[in-house]
Amino acid sequence: MLDQHAIDTLRQHTVPAQKLFIDGDWRAGNGGTLDVISPIDGNVLTTIERATAQDMEGAIASARQAFDDGRWSRMAPAGRKKVLHRLADLIEREALALSVLGVRDNGTEINMAFKAEAGSAASTFRYYAEAIDKVFGEIAPTADDILALVHKEPVGVVGAIVPWNFPLMIGSWKIAPALAAGNSMVLKPAETASLSLLRLAELASEAGLPDGVLNVVTGKGSVVGEVLGLSMDVDVLAFTGSGPTGRRLLEYSARSNLKRCYLELGGKSPNIVFADAPDLDRAAKVSASGIFRNSGQVCVAGSRLLVQRDIHDDFVAALAKNAEGFSVGDPLDLASDIGAVNSLVQLEGNIGFVETAQKEGAERVTGGSRILEETGGYYMEPTVLTGVKSGDTIAQKEVFGPVLAVITFDTEEEAVAIANDSDFGLAGAVWTADLSRAHRMIRKVKTGVIHVNTYGGADGTVPLGGVKQSGNGHDKSLHALDKYVDLKTAWIQL
Repeated sequence: MLDQHAIDTLRQHTVPAQKLFIDGDWRAGNGGTLDVISPIDGNVLTTIERATAQDMEGAIASARQAFDDGRWSRMAPAGRKKVLHRLADLIEREALALSVLGVRDNGTEINMAFKAEAGSAASTFRYYAEAIDKVFGEIAPTADDILALVHKEPVGVVGAIVPWNFPLMIGSWKIAPALAAGNSMVLKPAETASLSLLRLAELASEAGLPDGVLNVVTGKGSVVGEVLGLSMDVDVLAFTGSGPTGRRLLEYSARSNLKRCYLELGGKSPNIVFADAPDLDRAAKVSASGIFRNSGQVCVAGSRLLVQRDIHDDFVAALAKNAEGFSVGDPLDLASDIGAVNSLVQLEGNIGFVETAQKEGAERVTGGSRILEETGGYYMEPTVLTGVKSGDTIAQKEVFGPVLAVITFDTEEEAVAIANDSDFGLAGAVWTADLSRAHRMIRKVKTGVIHVNTYGGADGTVPLGGVKQSGNGHDKSLHALDKYVDLKTAWIQL
């Protein structure tokens, strides 16, 4: 159980100015620094390096040298396994400190951060540590005088660009399988959430990861992210973030070495509630958590609520009651259910979406405003909008905030049509007591993940990835390893 006194003690710790982590060493960059603004109170927490193109090129060169000389790539899988297990041990040892550091940086409520950040990171590194010495090549069925072998080899240098909402969790989803497979890495965190990943690099070194195998470069994505995308020495790029940035990375790949790009680009996930849902009170409670936790800053958030007309009014009232019951406030206070929005820019964008929705005819049932402005922090009420039409801006664009668009439907066919009326296809849910209907909806709703009679909670044993403009490739599960290995055929005449 988390202890408020321990949290309050950690929040008082001064965070020193951060450096770049390149070739196992902390280095100043060549571009000055960036202030780290805490969304808790709007104050400067520390600084990070504003890396230049030259800094990123140095990190890539370090990763390439580390891969080519085999210090990690040719280590036996059992050896890599031991290092990754030690890293998981260290993450668990530092779990609360890592979580508090991350919350001060990005505003996620501590109850969620402790489980979803440090807890998830430790379990992710353990999962791939255990998996990697159980990944086998193949012997193909050939003629008696031929031996055909299929080897799985590390791809080389992996570049990873991760977002600010769950940096440690999403970073680990990319780092752990890539390292387990024997690759070297260059990681570029978000400008507004770098601190926990810089600390992770330090822990990885303490765990015995050789110098140069994991490098962390902070700074502006428009500068160092571009260098990573255009580099001829980066073999795979793994990215979680916005669609426009994902498109640029694909262009950089085409302009350079045709590196494989695996993109998770967010969603506008439909949460579909039928009148025959087995427990409508529970559905309302879970649906509220599915959009409002972490201030709606979750890629799989159920941001479109599709409700069957017969139950619309009662269900929306129950959901709004749950939304109004959440305590929004200081994310390091254990009594807070919802923490801060990551930045002032994000907060202002959220409110702008609400204003646009109302101009297009939506009705604000609850929320929609900035609160606790006197703290200096960035907080917003959970917001429920009804009367939304499928073509409205609020139903088509990803807000990435605590804003729920409610759309009414009558029939199963109409629900499917509305659910699929989106450029995105990351996640979704269906609530029904009809098993046949559940299976029909699983097949018909175009998403990478679909929940039935719940929302969220899928663990590391199953893949996360989208369809349509939500991207390609998968994080989590054994399938994630596919992104970080090459298949090499050996055709041997006997």
